[in-house]
Amino acid sequence: MLDSKVIIAGGGIAGLTLGLTLHQIGVPFTVFEAAREMKPLGVGINLQPNAVRELFDLGITADDLDKVGLPAEEWALVGLNGREVYAEPRGLGAGYNWPQYAVHRGLLHMLLYDTLISRAGADAVQLGSKVTDYTEDSAGVVATVQAAGANNTETGAVLVAADGIHSAIRAQMYPDQPPIHWGGAVMWRGTVRAKPMRTASSFVGLGTHRHRMVIYPISKPDEDGTALINWIAEVTMDDAGAWQQDGWFKPVAIDEFIHHFEEFRYDWLDVPAMLRDADCAYVNPMIDRDPVPSWVDGAVALMGDAAHAMYPTGSNGASQAIVDARVIGAKMFEHGVTKTALAAYDAQLCAPVSELVLRNRGAGPFGLLNLLDERCGGVFDDIETVIPADERKDFMAKYKAAAGFAIETLNAAAPTIPQGARLNR
Repeated sequence: MLDSKVIIAGGGIAGLTLGLTLHQIGVPFTVFEAAREMKPLGVGINLQPNAVRELFDLGITADDLDKVGLPAEEWALVGLNGREVYAEPRGLGAGYNWPQYAVHRGLLHMLLYDTLISRAGADAVQLGSKVTDYTEDSAGVVATVQAAGANNTETGAVLVAADGIHSAIRAQMYPDQPPIHWGGAVMWRGTVRAKPMRTASSFVGLGTHRHRMVIYPISKPDEDGTALINWIAEVTMDDAGAWQQDGWFKPVAIDEFIHHFEEFRYDWLDVPAMLRDADCAYVNPMIDRDPVPSWVDGAVALMGDAAHAMYPTGSNGASQAIVDARVIGAKMFEHGVTKTALAAYDAQLCAPVSELVLRNRGAGPFGLLNLLDERCGGVFDDIETVIPADERKDFMAKYKAAAGFAIETLNAAAPTIPQGARLNR
């Protein structure tokens, strides 16, 4: 079984990180990706220190990540009146052994793809090829791969589905699963050239839990002091059935939503002016899927959004996908390319990450804005009289622990995969 191949369905961040991990430990694999061409799609995302640690252990360096983003220095929440609710340092400045990174999602994706191709060869990723279903036999898994208008079969010891929130493999595993869950929040996302606020790399959440902006840079400032700034504008609708558009990430005109944020004007930020200068804007609903009892069906496993699509409120989606890949690799190093390895991965991550999905559905770290709204409507003179400092710190500590990046725990943890680990042939 050690020489048996892993079939990876999906070449996003999850699937490519798994490919890099398997190559590192000497496990054969092929990634099947439905897109005919890899393109740098998307806007900004955050990589938490637990994920950056794993990328460093894969040989992706700080210099590499600096080309697609920059280390985060601060995380801050601000009320409706523009006053600070909570702020803390992030990454190395917070005491982690690894930085947190704010990156351009598409550039990170291309970095992973180019790195995998350079290490494992062009055949490691089969573009224009979609895994549509699977069957198990005595040797492992037979997957149906749709490519060039024809259906082919691919055999392997195991199949790992990294095919996203619309996963065909998850749908086969759970044919009666509920539809995608939408709680009523709509996000407009884009980028703009502007000067960073607060620090050179601050993540700023502004507003209320139902009406807010998230703003952070994803590049270092140029000579003129401006950087590429990622922004997310979000409104929660009372009618959770009101989303009538087709598609999930569509270009949109600024005039279609700017009216929601006309009053977000402060001496340190003019949101309407920032939005009018935007390079691009996309709209999509904030969606996730209800957790399932297991991510594994024998020799088939789910990972990334196929396993645990979650609201982006805690900046956990891409980070958890990277951690998934590394844990799968660790279990294969321990148990071989077997069902046992997949079961061990499931036992370690499914339950706690499912809890995180539900925690993020409840606003994640932005839950502080829920408390603020309940207690003062988001407007205050002295935050200490509304949410005392100890209560704010305790709230954030509990979220970090649930999300897997509590400082002391992460810093003390052994590497997920021992340095130089390879399966014996």
